[in-house]
Amino acid sequence: MGEGVGVGKWWSAAGTAAWVAVGTAAGALGAWQLASADAGGAAHSRPLDEGAVRRALAATPHSPSASPSRPAEPTERAVERSTVRFTGGTATVECRPDGTVYLLSWSPADGYHIDDDVTRGPSPTAHLEAEANDDDAHPDLTYEIHCTRSGPHARAIPEPDDD
Repeated sequence: MGEGVGVGKWWSAAGTAAWVAVGTAAGALGAWQLASADAGGAAHSRPLDEGAVRRALAATPHSPSASPSRPAEPTERAVERSTVRFTGGTATVECRPDGTVYLLSWSPADGYHIDDDVTRGPSPTAHLEAEANDDDAHPDLTYEIHCTRSGPHARAIPEPDDD
């Protein structure tokens, strides 16, 4: 009976060693294939340094029939994304080329939550309301967000008096 136990341990150790060897060989093969593909000029996603960019641009063929370039005409503004901060929280906003605003996301400040009635746009103005979690501590704050030449701007809108 003692011999059978020793043989079982040997088979267990041999099986573990075989699995480790197979795993190591597979990892080495994968690393070798990646290294071989990279050496062969395969495309990869490493960023280029300034020198590499200049060399790539210099190697780009230029058309001899192209007319001399003139200064580019001013084009439409690109979509600009930025974050607007206000007392009740923050909003990530897109200012679009046509002057409209679109609210991508918003987050309340501590002590506030954003009301579900949000006007996201795209429109000339977007609206949201930051409501105080403790109504007695802070008033609700309604904001109008619009885009200006310098970027998005949030303006508090006074609440109408209930009197």
